[in-house]
Amino acid sequence: MITSGDNPVFYLFNILDIVLVAFIIYKAFQFMRETRAEQLIKGILILFVTSFFVNVFGMRAMQLIMTILFDNGLLIIIVLFQPELRRVLERMGRGKLKSLSKGLISSDEYDILRGAADSLVRVCAELGRTKTGAIIVIEGNTMIGEIAATGTVLNADVSDQLLSSIFRVKSPLHDGAVIIRAGRIHAAGCILPLSENDRLDAGLGTRHRAAVGVTEISDALTIVVSEETGIISVAKNGVLERGFNSVTLKEQVEKAVFGDVDAEKSKHSVLSRTFGIFKTKKEKKDETE
Repeated sequence: MITSGDNPVFYLFNILDIVLVAFIIYKAFQFMRETRAEQLIKGILILFVTSFFVNVFGMRAMQLIMTILFDNGLLIIIVLFQPELRRVLERMGRGKLKSLSKGLISSDEYDILRGAADSLVRVCAELGRTKTGAIIVIEGNTMIGEIAATGTVLNADVSDQLLSSIFRVKSPLHDGAVIIRAGRIHAAGCILPLSENDRLDAGLGTRHRAAVGVTEISDALTIVVSEETGIISVAKNGVLERGFNSVTLKEQVEKAVFGDVDAEKSKHSVLSRTFGIFKTKKEKKDETE
């Protein structure tokens, strides 16, 4: 155990202790503001005030009830806050050191991801123009296999034609979501969990609430096209933003598709340029010409 005195390490750990406590308190307040936990906290405070007056006036029956409540307080809090606590723990579990996960990809892999990103933007723009409802989930580091299992696994290349046909009205898969994994259409017709956030705009329909819901339990990015207005929206980390166009949507899609990979360095990687191991079709064609 580190003791006090002139030991500088002791003071360093004291400062660290204070910083950690302050950070936890800050996150707790932030957590309460962003969820329905704020209302639950108010309820708990009311119980404390009630307990004070019950003890002051010696109300034995109420004292017994309050004793039972406070003796099992931790269990009650876990049950009441279960959705919020789960969301917080899931977000903590998704945390990672980007500097360690960042890497390079081959030119062929780059072409797949680039083609997928471009197709997604083009198709969403067209769906918005024709006011065709659609919802596309770009999977992040958190695997959502249990959600993909609710639909039809395709494991197909991303293409304008395939995406358009999936979301065509009366298509058997058009009501569900498409899940993009590693630049490919992993599954279609998937059922997404609805958001439990009661602060969302009451005018949002089921499609938009589902788009937000899946981002509350994963680090996925969801694109949703309204069939009523044609407006393109993007959901990330439980937050829905609306009014995207082709330019702004492309920025979001590229971040989600490429993730932490340095796409530009990968495109011009040493292996690809020097040894020609992963040269793209275009590069090979240019060389032959």
